[in-house]
Amino acid sequence: MEFNSSKTSPWAVLDSLPWSRIHTTMTLVLGIGWLFDAFEVNLTGGLLGILKTQWHLSNEQASLITSLWLAGIMVGALLFGYLADRFGRKKLFLLTLTVYSAFTLCSALSPGFIWFMVFRFLTAIGVGAEYSAINGAIGELLPIKYRGRAAAIVMNFWPVGALLAALVSILFLNLVPQQAIAWRMGFALGAIGGLFVAYFRRVLPESPRWLFSRGRRDDSQQVVASIASAAGVVSQPSAAGDAVDTTLADGVAARHLFASLWELVTCYPFRLLLGCALDLSEAFGYYGLFTFLALVVLPQVHIADTQMPWFYLFGNVGALAGGLLMAWRFDQLGRKVTVPVFYSLAAITSLLMAPAAGTHSPWLVLIAFMAANFCATGAWTSAYPTFSEIFPTHLRATGIGTCVAVGRIGAIASGPLLIAVSKSSWGNAGVFGLMGFLWLFGALVMIPWALWGVEGAGISLEAMIKPVAVGAGEL
Repeated sequence: MEFNSSKTSPWAVLDSLPWSRIHTTMTLVLGIGWLFDAFEVNLTGGLLGILKTQWHLSNEQASLITSLWLAGIMVGALLFGYLADRFGRKKLFLLTLTVYSAFTLCSALSPGFIWFMVFRFLTAIGVGAEYSAINGAIGELLPIKYRGRAAAIVMNFWPVGALLAALVSILFLNLVPQQAIAWRMGFALGAIGGLFVAYFRRVLPESPRWLFSRGRRDDSQQVVASIASAAGVVSQPSAAGDAVDTTLADGVAARHLFASLWELVTCYPFRLLLGCALDLSEAFGYYGLFTFLALVVLPQVHIADTQMPWFYLFGNVGALAGGLLMAWRFDQLGRKVTVPVFYSLAAITSLLMAPAAGTHSPWLVLIAFMAANFCATGAWTSAYPTFSEIFPTHLRATGIGTCVAVGRIGAIASGPLLIAVSKSSWGNAGVFGLMGFLWLFGALVMIPWALWGVEGAGISLEAMIKPVAVGAGEL
């Protein structure tokens, strides 16, 4: 197959390529990095009970570990999202995992609770940067036909990382008699894995769309030609001045963070609100579920600290199944159907957690958790590719980072708020009712987009964007 890009835009070449080894490599390398991010989060959650015992922490103190972690993600997503738009996706790919690995190792060596929290915060900055860099790049590199499914599969490396964290916890807790050493070994393993993935990320190309947005047309077309060649397609570079897709901002000048945020708020307010609302909904529901289970529900049903990794192992089997089912149907059903359906299912299954917890049966709680995690994972793994597509290239990572940062505010509030509600007259039923309401909120905010927004399945990223004057706004 051959394209002449003097007649066909570089993006038409990139978007119409057949799936090939280079696309598989991109998906795997980005996904495995996401796997280690998930490994980190879930390892902490699975070992929270042991950390509470070792450092004699109250539930409120233990919840600070999660809250500070989420604050770090908020900072990392927003700051590094902006940096990915300014300096490129590839540099951030390498930097994020380096930051993550360095401070994960420091976490393993923490002499006490305060230092552990400091290193958790710094590690989370690297993980937050991954949210922006990965989601910003994956859609810019892949063909239209596979973009949604591949992006969703990358997101589904999260439950794989959660499963790995559970297995590592089980292994170390059984092989290492001293629990104070076992959890440190788990974090050290994560640090080594992160550096290993960072090494392989060197092969990833820079986003040609980002290169073009910085005015580097020749570099952009060379990357497109290189990807096309690896896919068995000959792409002839166009001469300077030949027609290219003008929906990309050509040569956007470097700007500071607040200028980028101002453009998002004034030019794309409804898109930004949609992304923020979806992320706020899922972050509260997802992190709230895991925090509340670890600190309140599992002790109530008498699941010991050493048994918690087994609980999360089976729970994340449900998560992986839900995410893969969503990914399988994502492009066929479209974003406008998939996202609200899974958010609604997440709301329903969150409500079902209350009667399961009321039975004080570990098995019923596990079954309910698997169902809730199935739907919750399908929800958030559909949301991220959806709001990642709706921002222009020169603002994409900043837009994603802003949505993630707003979402972490809800996640930070979820732990203390849910624990406070559980101690009130509402009890556990009030907690899971609040989670269900937040998930339902995410489904409701999709209604205006379903009616008047752009369906991302099957169209190019450039077709998702119309040039908008500052202050005009568009849906």
